[in-house]
Amino acid sequence: MNLQYIKRYRMLLDLKGWQRPPVELPPDYRLLVWKTTLVEAHAEVKYHSFRDELDSQVFPCLGDLDGCERLMAEIEAKEGFLPEATWLAEYVGDTPDHREYCGTIQAVQTGADKASIQNIGVIPYHRRLGLGTGLIVASLMGLQHLGIRRIQLEVTAENKGAVGLYQQLGFRTTRTLYKAVELAYS
Repeated sequence: MNLQYIKRYRMLLDLKGWQRPPVELPPDYRLLVWKTTLVEAHAEVKYHSFRDELDSQVFPCLGDLDGCERLMAEIEAKEGFLPEATWLAEYVGDTPDHREYCGTIQAVQTGADKASIQNIGVIPYHRRLGLGTGLIVASLMGLQHLGIRRIQLEVTAENKGAVGLYQQLGFRTTRTLYKAVELAYS
């Protein structure tokens, strides 16, 4: 058994006084707010975003398309699911018939003025273009509009790019967690 403890951070953002940073997506990209008809697209993007990452070993459902479909169904069915803070990034390309979903974010209300952001994912080919920032800012704007004040998320500490992005957007680490994981080695 190859048991390893994976370091994760719980991060928090207080939306009171938060100012939306300027965000400009590349011209061939757009963000789509939640629609039930997009649940499979969210699951597929989640799968392609996480399947080759450490997070798919920490949370095995992220490394399996069926697991991602079940996870999205569970998130959508939660009592506190927040469609206004759930977004999908789409690459529209240079031809009208070329469309590709490439980023996802979901949010769930966890208290009177609290919410948790879930599974921010961008497919590797579309990373480093500002899509993660765009998705998070769109979600935070939706949460702010709903009167949500405190936003929480968790991130694997090794994902330094994500940790840096969250810090840049105003999140701060409030707790360090360790998750025991049986890692598969070839």
